[in-house]
Amino acid sequence: MYSVEPANSQADTYVLTDGAARSRAEVVPSRGGILTRWQVGDRDVLYFDAERFADPSLSVRGGIPILFPICGNLPGDRYTLADGRSFSLKQHGFARDLPWTVGDRATADAASLTLTLESCDRTRAVYPFEFTLEFTYRLWGNSLEIRQRYHNRSDEPMPFSTGLHPYFNVADKTQLRLDFPATEYLDQKSGDRHPFSGSLDFERPELDLAFLNPQRAAAAVSHRDRRDRLELTWDEHLYGTLVFWTLQDKAYYCLEPWSAGRNALNTGDQLQTLAPGASLNTWVRLVIAPEP
Repeated sequence: MYSVEPANSQADTYVLTDGAARSRAEVVPSRGGILTRWQVGDRDVLYFDAERFADPSLSVRGGIPILFPICGNLPGDRYTLADGRSFSLKQHGFARDLPWTVGDRATADAASLTLTLESCDRTRAVYPFEFTLEFTYRLWGNSLEIRQRYHNRSDEPMPFSTGLHPYFNVADKTQLRLDFPATEYLDQKSGDRHPFSGSLDFERPELDLAFLNPQRAAAAVSHRDRRDRLELTWDEHLYGTLVFWTLQDKAYYCLEPWSAGRNALNTGDQLQTLAPGASLNTWVRLVIAPEP
């Protein structure tokens, strides 16, 4: 049986549950519409730093932050539009920092919760477009899907990139087996490209790697001890970059579908542009599956 109910907590948390599958997810609309927890059985799939989350002045480390209207950072935190207007925008944009509005809840074929973010004075100061974003979290069985709708309410074309930044729990990264749809990656720290054969050096202090133009719209990470795998699939028509990020001394890794790489608002590379009044619908799906 599916349910979507407010939680009895200090934050305005909503809990999505599939009782038959013993799975649940928690979403906090007021803090960037973030999904903070996803459980499958007894397993907490996502890493979440609750102490850091308690301080709104700090960026969130954990859960699944939403990236919009940029992924990554901009040189000097600035971008210039085609008409010459220039604006300042911080890393990953503003969607992850703003309160989202709670919309529809449904329990027919999944536990489903829709959140909405609309342009406001705060967004227009750094991104001069009128927009509506709708994100629907759907939980069923061992699957979590994030459906998205981007709508341009402006009278001019709206450029943007978008992405998700999931943090996944892992105690020992040497137990991971990576199945990524690419044969090389761009090291986003050094700017160098390297061949990829399925393994990474987890002894490095930081890995920030972009797998560009993936050959298929799917990636997986297996765990030798647990004998299961995380499967990530996405809309092949939108997401053109897969980012892997981790810090050596932290018990997480991030596997991030991006629609475009860093600085796309300036370079135009893989940048999405919505015509006035147009909408874009897309999706990302996560599944915990037994190791084949």
